[in-house]
Amino acid sequence: MGYERKAFELMLAEKTNFTITRMVRLLEVSRSGYYVWLDRKPSDRAIRRENIEQKVAWFHGDSDEVYGSPRILADLRADGETISRKTVAKTMQRLGLVGICPKKWRTTTIIDHADAYPVDAVKRKWDTGALNQVWVGDITYLRTWEGWVYLATVIDAHSRRVIGWAIADHMRTDLIENALVMAMTLRGDRPAQVIFHSDRGTQYASAQITAFAIKNGITRSMGLTGICWDNAMAESFFATLKTEFYYRRVWPTRDRATREVGAWIEDRYNRRRRHSSIGDVTPVTFELQYSSETAEVQLAA
Repeated sequence: MGYERKAFELMLAEKTNFTITRMVRLLEVSRSGYYVWLDRKPSDRAIRRENIEQKVAWFHGDSDEVYGSPRILADLRADGETISRKTVAKTMQRLGLVGICPKKWRTTTIIDHADAYPVDAVKRKWDTGALNQVWVGDITYLRTWEGWVYLATVIDAHSRRVIGWAIADHMRTDLIENALVMAMTLRGDRPAQVIFHSDRGTQYASAQITAFAIKNGITRSMGLTGICWDNAMAESFFATLKTEFYYRRVWPTRDRATREVGAWIEDRYNRRRRHSSIGDVTPVTFELQYSSETAEVQLAA
């Protein structure tokens, strides 16, 4: 019966290219059986399967074809579907859809052994349970046909939101400072002391950033050199950016890379991409939920 159904589906799809007589002969199925199948109403199960397939295909496409079954599952459940991850995975396999996983990262830190480094105040415990407690930062390289551009980011460790970023054709310390200024502008009022964690790159260990941090109530924190796990959250973000977006496109100019990477950060990553570490919601949604819950607690008190 399974073969006949698939044969009939093929005949229906190809009826404009071949005659029914020829197809039933080649496929060795019954002509009358085809017409009976054609007039038969689809079962509830078949209708649901087709509906799920359409939704899975749409959500996968809407994710820029990067979501795997866990995030597609979250989208489906948010859309009101009661469905298991196993069913979603099988549906994606049947449709030939696959997600994208970041590759392992490598360190790009340039160090200056003459600099004095602050202690690691985080020790890989990024999320303290509140916003504006720990910010993490790093720099990455992005290649274009015109040459390199450099991206510096500041991420809130509680919400995973990129709250500050800067892109330029240089990697001077101003790049780091500009990203921090954006983060402080976005956050506005914040605790008297915010920990800013980074690797031991020359820019982060510079006198300029040291003075900037003191002036703005920022406590600097640094992991060990060459130990990627000591700045894993920042490294993970760059792996996501490059795997899900940057490596899948061609970048003729620095200007195009700057504009489109910035748009990806603000629109896709912060506002549309689900993060498993924060309950499969977006960073902006998570922060809105956090603010609402905090306000309720304050009212109750």
